[in-house]
Amino acid sequence: MAETELEKAEKRYAQAKARLQAIRNRETTRQRKMDTRRKVILGGALLDLAERDTNAAAMLDRLIRNLAREQDRKAFADWDAPSSGDAASPAPTTDADTSS
Repeated sequence: MAETELEKAEKRYAQAKARLQAIRNRETTRQRKMDTRRKVILGGALLDLAERDTNAAAMLDRLIRNLAREQDRKAFADWDAPSSGDAASPAPTTDADTSS
């Protein structure tokens, strides 16, 4: 029995709908990967800064202590923030630095 015009149209519609969903899925995956990449880059930059700046290290310690999930805090169990003597503090600003 031959397909009717309606059946053919419904089949094309279903195929187009499937293609659209596949495109949406790829876009969602792309966005999620980009979000993860941004988080990794910023996290690395923050950890690097905390190694050099005691203020950043103190802020990072506060962030870690305030993580809601214990398993997230455990990920930082072996990370030691530099103590005040280990990392250079930002250079103090003098009047000469601020005058223009």
